Amino acid sequence: MLDALIVFSFVLTGAAVGFFSIDFLPDAALAQVTNIEGLESVTAGFGALVGVAIGLIVQTSYRRVERDIKDMAPDRLLARAAGLVIGLLIANLMLAPLFLLPFPKEFGFIKPVTAVMGSLLFAVSGMTLAESNGRALLRLINPNSYETILINEGTIKPSKAKVLDTSCIIDGRIEDLLKTGFIEGQLLVPQFVLQELQRVADSSSDQKRARGRRGLDIIGRIRKTYPERVVIDPADYDDINLVDAKLVRLAQEMKADLLTTDYNLNKVASVQQVSVLNINDLAKSLRPTYLPGDDIEIRVLKEGKEPSQGVGYLNDGTMVVIEEGNEFIGDNLVVVVTGALQTSAGRMIFARPDRSAMASS
Repeated sequence: MLDALIVFSFVLTGAAVGFFSIDFLPDAALAQVTNIEGLESVTAGFGALVGVAIGLIVQTSYRRVERDIKDMAPDRLLARAAGLVIGLLIANLMLAPLFLLPFPKEFGFIKPVTAVMGSLLFAVSGMTLAESNGRALLRLINPNSYETILINEGTIKPSKAKVLDTSCIIDGRIEDLLKTGFIEGQLLVPQFVLQELQRVADSSSDQKRARGRRGLDIIGRIRKTYPERVVIDPADYDDINLVDAKLVRLAQEMKADLLTTDYNLNKVASVQQVSVLNINDLAKSLRPTYLPGDDIEIRVLKEGKEPSQGVGYLNDGTMVVIEEGNEFIGDNLVVVVTGALQTSAGRMIFARPDRSAMASS
């Protein structure tokens, strides 16, 4: 709308200038024209074409300036604005005596030309000096702002916001991750995710109702613990029905990371070039790696497929198959790792009882 208004205003101005430009033609030239109205239409049309060209140039330049201002850091923008105001103020103070000097009529153009050129010079100088020296002054006033300076210069990257999806909230591990301090940046909880949690909490199924209430309780706790970091985002998209699609669109518009435990959402978001942080992937990467010869203390819970085998589980759910472990069912046992196997269902570790540890005890 604004782009069309800019172009239309220049078209209208160009047509008006072209229409009335014949008034400035010499009377001798006008006397030779038989159709004044036709000439006015021609000049108005030519002025409109020139207005279209100038309007497109102005519209493109305006959008470029608007984009640069949006991408500019706030402290840098404020420094330039302050420098511009101070520069224009100094220019007016210094150029004021010039207008009191008498000039002959033939040199009357000196005053406006000097005023325009002086204002431009001081304005540009003020913005440049404020941007370069303003940062040093900011660092002296507030040493903590040095991080902001480094971010503006591109030396370090700012922390990206994290958009939380429903599965991540219900999972609950996000609360523990926040306590560790490994998650940085703002946490955005979309309004449509809260609505989905409410629908799950109002479900007729006891299991779904418990999951929904758990998610709402977790949101309440992290908002209370981290009030400055957790933000309820009111954005919604009426043209999109699926919550997953809304999450991807929001992450794209906010240039944020998508925090989830949903495998399918992870894949869809990755295809659309949205950065995804999957808590399940994080948990897998943090699993301890056991090599042959390592000792593990584990509780033998049941028999294995073979009569002599015993089976136990690590804290992360990894199955440990213990040769000759059936006689220790129900006991805690120190075992020695003999090998590992990665299957489609997960990782499996093979071990045998540590007889030396048993003998020493």
